[in-house]
Amino acid sequence: MKKIMKYLKPFAGSIAVAVVLVFVQAMCDLKLPDYMSNIVNVGIQQSGITDAVPEKIRASEVEKLFLFLSEDEQSLIAKHYLGEASEAGGDYWILQKKGLSSSDRKEMNTAFARAFATVGTMESLEKDPDTLQKVFGELSGQALPGGNVDLIALVSSMPFEQRMQIADKVIAEYEALGESMLTQAAVQFVKEEYEAIQLDTVVLQRSYIIRTGGAMLLVSLLAAACTVVVGFLGARIGSGLARDLRKRVFRKVEDFSNAEFDKFSTASLITRTTNDVIQVQMLVIMAIRMVIYAPVMGIGGTIYALQKSVSMSWIIALAVILLLGLMLTIFITVMPKFKSIQKLIDRLNQVTRENLSGLMVSRAYNTQKFEEQRFDGANQNLMKTQLFVNRVMAAMMPVMMLIMNGVNVLIIWVGAHQIAAASMQVGDMMAYMQYAMQVVMSFLALSMMFIMFPRAAVSGDRIAEVLDTEISIRDPEHPVGMDSDLSRTGIVEFKDVTFRFPGAEEDTLHHISFTAKPGETTAFIGSTGSGKSTLVNLIPRFYDATEGTVTVNGVDVRNAAQHDLREQIGYVPQKAILFSGTIDSNLKYGDADASEEAVRIAAETAQAMEFIESKPDKFDEPIAQGGTNVSGGQKQRLSIARALVKQPPIYIFDDSFSALDFKTDAALRRALKKQTGNATVLLVAQRVGTIRHAEQIIVLDEGKIVGKGTHEELMENCEVYQQIAYSQLSKEELA
Repeated sequence: MKKIMKYLKPFAGSIAVAVVLVFVQAMCDLKLPDYMSNIVNVGIQQSGITDAVPEKIRASEVEKLFLFLSEDEQSLIAKHYLGEASEAGGDYWILQKKGLSSSDRKEMNTAFARAFATVGTMESLEKDPDTLQKVFGELSGQALPGGNVDLIALVSSMPFEQRMQIADKVIAEYEALGESMLTQAAVQFVKEEYEAIQLDTVVLQRSYIIRTGGAMLLVSLLAAACTVVVGFLGARIGSGLARDLRKRVFRKVEDFSNAEFDKFSTASLITRTTNDVIQVQMLVIMAIRMVIYAPVMGIGGTIYALQKSVSMSWIIALAVILLLGLMLTIFITVMPKFKSIQKLIDRLNQVTRENLSGLMVSRAYNTQKFEEQRFDGANQNLMKTQLFVNRVMAAMMPVMMLIMNGVNVLIIWVGAHQIAAASMQVGDMMAYMQYAMQVVMSFLALSMMFIMFPRAAVSGDRIAEVLDTEISIRDPEHPVGMDSDLSRTGIVEFKDVTFRFPGAEEDTLHHISFTAKPGETTAFIGSTGSGKSTLVNLIPRFYDATEGTVTVNGVDVRNAAQHDLREQIGYVPQKAILFSGTIDSNLKYGDADASEEAVRIAAETAQAMEFIESKPDKFDEPIAQGGTNVSGGQKQRLSIARALVKQPPIYIFDDSFSALDFKTDAALRRALKKQTGNATVLLVAQRVGTIRHAEQIIVLDEGKIVGKGTHEELMENCEVYQQIAYSQLSKEELA
């Protein structure tokens, strides 16, 4: 898979942007539960009062609070308040927000919280005389005088150190419940102060909820925008990578020699170019969206959850352990199956392709049932493996949901007890629940990645296997140009050539030597498997000779550029191949700029005009994929015409007349002789009648030349040729 990742370099900029946006999205999602917690805790429970720093307070209350504040704290508060501002109904201290830093507000909040909690506790004790004696004795260490007691006045007469000791003992009671509980208690006193001075707390509450809700909405919109852009970038990167991989695989396969094609089946190459590339594409798209997002959400959710409540951290730890165990189990179980799925897809494609290609043969031999069983076997094997994987995936989701719901139940159970004990706020419990779900969902996303990764890794390795295949036939670093001397153009020479297929134990061709000259036809004949097609395939470098040299125009074909070499050759393969398009597009395949006249002449020479003229659209008649809508003879004639349109100096006809009747064969050879008068023609044939007029006939037997000469010469001195000739024609016909 690492080898495939290097092809992501062109998309580095887009990936960087996507990573930044994913991080922004994750941070936005992590802030949403915090906003929700603030709306519940502050907006609803605290009536929109964020902390213990009052916006406005009576001067008489300030005097009480200052009893429990240090001189530094009193100076800080006095600095930021407009003291003793007179309004209707009394004197007030009003907070001046100008110049108020966050650090100053934090210090003031701590000071006010201590003072409000202490004063509030003193005033509440005055209403309960029975408790007053006991608690005051514990706080101050002295007994109260008899009668009605003004506790604040009594405390004001005490030394500063004693007053601070009383405050510390009051604060300790609140801090034992949690740090936030002191501020929350102080906020209630601030609210009572606002009500006492007839400040509208409903407006304050509404303003806070709208302001916080608006911020929450903006963060949600930002997260949504990031999600959309990341999705767009991910799809673009994934599709771009898939496009590049398909292009590279296709170009690589185009450079394959026949030796490389022996390593990969056609069905496998199709699967690697389509299904395997799609697997890698989907992994990249998901990785861009999840690889950064899931860890940030998991780590961030854990941190934020711990900020809300450390005591419930064991719940998240338990969920993470269960999720990791589940993911590991799935990974170990499913990984081997993914390796076999792609091979099973190859097998299914192979069976399907063979069945469709050989449909007529299958029908002719009434083997449809056998082919159905063969297809069903491949299909069933793939289905069983995919079902196993899908069942594991299907079982994973309920287990995941069970863990998620179990975590929710635990959080509610434990959180409810902490709320009852006043050590946790409702909003914090709700936020903790959401953060826990974010942690679980991040692991769920990672588990999906772990499920996708093995299959994509297998697909990536299969693609890399094609891309990393060493090409056995390459252009030289400094190719030699083909000789432009007309006197040498078209000369093909084999010099003591021996050839062995890669991996074979014996040579296929043995010490082949001959020269094919322009204006002459060099024919090859021999029994099936004698090496005729292999021999002519050495000329365009579909294979390279194991020993000896093959030269064209005096240049060793291994020293020439493949493009330049093949420009010299018009090739008609043993199996006629047509491409989807029209008759005209197929004939112009070797020369797109060929004139209409040249195309017509080539078609006439190949004896193809008769059936072309019978078509409704003539040269514009559509050709189906593989030429399935024309007969074998028509396909051969069009393939020959295609080579003639190119007008090269060398023609190779590899058993290209086998599907023609004798009359068409004879007419085509006569016309071909006129059309290719100055060209070198190399002709592989099975019929003696096709080659008997060739200037040079080479007889092959088990990869060796056993005869060379004209028809007449070979009939006199080559026993193998005589046997072939007499097996096909009578003595009268050969005379």
